Amino acid sequence: MSRNRRRNSDAAISLTPMIDIMTVLLAVFMVTTPMMTTGIDLNLPSAGNSALTGNDHAIQISVDSAGRYYLGDMQMSRDDVVRRAVAMRGENPQLTIMINGDTHADYGAVMSVMGKLKDAGFQRVGLRTKLDR
Repeated sequence: MSRNRRRNSDAAISLTPMIDIMTVLLAVFMVTTPMMTTGIDLNLPSAGNSALTGNDHAIQISVDSAGRYYLGDMQMSRDDVVRRAVAMRGENPQLTIMINGDTHADYGAVMSVMGKLKDAGFQRVGLRTKLDR
């Protein structure tokens, strides 16, 4: 006796959740990418033949010679820089931060932002330099 079973399966895949996720990811990358790749023009200190340049995926925080703070190319207060970095860390817990301090920047201003970032829980904070030629 042969049974002829018919299965009524709905093989359609709903694309709406996938489109929603892709839209959110697109928005996150559109907001964070310009901050990681742009910056202000600084005269970085030289550090011999082994310069610390940072990676392309690190957030760039800059301190110019007048002691102003920048996240990418946007000027803001030190506390706002730290708040924005903490917000970005929510998306990427392994976030790396590179601090670009101008050669004539106040040492206290550079170390102040570095200390605030360490207090906020960042473990991967570095200072960017240029090659000594």
